[in-house]
Amino acid sequence: MSRLFEPRRFRAMLVKESLQIARDPSTFLIAFVLPMLLLFLFGYGVNLDTARGNIGLALQDNSEAARSLAGSYQSSAWFDVRKTGAVGQLSDDLVAGRIRGIIVIPDGFGRQVAHGGGDIQVLTDGSLPNSASFIGAYAEGVRMAWAAARAGDQRTAVPPPIQTDARYWFNPELKSRYTLVPGAIAVVMTMVGTLLTALVVAREWERGTLEAVMATPVGMGEFIATKVVPYFLLGLCSMTLCTVLAITVFGVPFRGSPLALLAISSAFLFPALGQGLLISAATRNQFVASQVALLSAFLPTMLLSGFLFEISSMPKPIQAITYLVPSRYLIPQLQTVFVAGDDWSLFLPNIAALLGFGTLFFILTVRATRRRIA
Repeated sequence: MSRLFEPRRFRAMLVKESLQIARDPSTFLIAFVLPMLLLFLFGYGVNLDTARGNIGLALQDNSEAARSLAGSYQSSAWFDVRKTGAVGQLSDDLVAGRIRGIIVIPDGFGRQVAHGGGDIQVLTDGSLPNSASFIGAYAEGVRMAWAAARAGDQRTAVPPPIQTDARYWFNPELKSRYTLVPGAIAVVMTMVGTLLTALVVAREWERGTLEAVMATPVGMGEFIATKVVPYFLLGLCSMTLCTVLAITVFGVPFRGSPLALLAISSAFLFPALGQGLLISAATRNQFVASQVALLSAFLPTMLLSGFLFEISSMPKPIQAITYLVPSRYLIPQLQTVFVAGDDWSLFLPNIAALLGFGTLFFILTVRATRRRIA
């Protein structure tokens, strides 16, 4: 029997695979419902932006300067003064988590200000390092702004000859949603591409239909192509849905071109589908395949791709491991095409790396499938 490519046979196999997808409700759950759940989770549930911090205020001095500084904290846009009183009383609230910091204006603060000084104490909850850093930095910022305004009122401050005006490119408001949502799309594409295809061949082995398929004159490349093409199109549909939601619901800007997004997404689906097929061919069991897909694709995408944690802050050995994670090459491209625009000098090397991963996965898939069928 001939194993060469035959268009009519290929179309028939595509129709068979498409009908199988249409009859399986779990496919549409993974391809469309799960992406929306993940996108809403990361878009609304995960927030890395600095917000108002709940603090307590211990005013131990009754001078005009101390009362003025206390008023600055109470009217600050960065703090919500929930409690006032003695340090001992406020410490219980800090331990219970009702407040995240305590500002102590000590006794004698007014005399220190009169002599050109003025120290305060900032107590923060070190079990939450990010919140502690936020409280400490903005507490000092409010104190410095108050001191500068007080000095200006007294005509003792000399304006600096140079003033710094900070500007943030691409994301002026520093909204973490602008980077989290594109990263969430990468997680969705990983799940759709790898998890769905990880179940394909394993399902055929469990149902006993793969032997019947392989008894036909279908070639190995033709067989794998009929498995890949429908899920490739399904992955692009899922990506399109997520992109529309990101722009319309979450307000993420899209400054790049649809062509760049299509090229990036297609390049990533190549290794994602190949990895899923390799897992499926190697395990023959849907449950095992799904677990391996989650461990080898979903977790690395979450932890080692730069989605939630900066790769540059990881230990050097872990940074080296990240080069083996395909989604590491996808997330910077998605964030760039959404927030900054087209940058083909960044896209092309990453696309080449993704295509290299995909080629390797498909070669291993062909070998694994041949070995299993023989």
